[in-house]
Amino acid sequence: MEITSKRYTQLGIFWLILLLIVATDLISAPLALFSGIVLGLVFDNPYPTKLSKVTKYALQASVVGLGFGINLYQVAETGLTGFFYTAISLIATMVVGLLLAKLFGVEKKLNHLISAGTAICGGSAIAAVAPAIKASEKEISVALGVVFILNALALFVFPFIGNQLQLSQEQFGIWAAIAIHDTSSVVGAATEFGEKALEIATTLKLTRALWILPMVLITGFLFKSEGKASFPKFILFFLVASLFSTFLSGLSEVYSWLTLLARKGLIVSLFLTGAGISMSLLRTISIRPFLQGVVLWLVVATGSLLAVYYVV
Repeated sequence: MEITSKRYTQLGIFWLILLLIVATDLISAPLALFSGIVLGLVFDNPYPTKLSKVTKYALQASVVGLGFGINLYQVAETGLTGFFYTAISLIATMVVGLLLAKLFGVEKKLNHLISAGTAICGGSAIAAVAPAIKASEKEISVALGVVFILNALALFVFPFIGNQLQLSQEQFGIWAAIAIHDTSSVVGAATEFGEKALEIATTLKLTRALWILPMVLITGFLFKSEGKASFPKFILFFLVASLFSTFLSGLSEVYSWLTLLARKGLIVSLFLTGAGISMSLLRTISIRPFLQGVVLWLVVATGSLLAVYYVV
């Protein structure tokens, strides 16, 4: 038992040192995610449950911190516009997901988890919807695995495509917010593309996350269960941070430091997200739900890219 405890202590110290390195300016967002994935696949994760919680709160705190660098009027304008974009995207994603599930023979509950994760905000949506459909641990793990893999891939692919197509900051921000699953990779990809893209992507992504509430309620009705909707409270704190930034401009130097810390926190969040992709998680994924998730994501990403490229 002492050997096991010592082993876990050593691994914990090892991961702590890595986190401190990632928090420096030496590592970019894509490299942080890639490093986390490699370490998650090669080394043991001594605290998988704790890592998941730390990742969640580190990401939420980072998003709130970014609010200190975004004007409230920009939030209002992007949020109103984003309501239309995200509503169309959500409906289309759920319909296409249902059709693909029938094509690939994916079970109803698993399809709903994958589609909801793709339509709204990845792992957060899956975690919120799962109790409403009484999903099993295996179904949740499979859906999370599919979404996490594609989410990681998006952080590398989206900035490259955006640069190749010479998308504007606005176009890329909208595209990333609609087509990338989790908030971490949305913000990470937008950070790589530019300041304006980051503002738009962050705000629009949070607007998209608000659809968790109606999604859980509708899911509970469709599956005849009493799903409990959980409001993402960190969005309110993001708005409060933006409110301070807009109307108390005398503290601009403080806001700059908070925004800087938020960006470092984002890099750490991406590293932790990557570290959550383990071999045991990959083994849970069978080919049919994975293919459904890939095709659904490609349809959403391509469709939203064409809309943004020719309309915005």
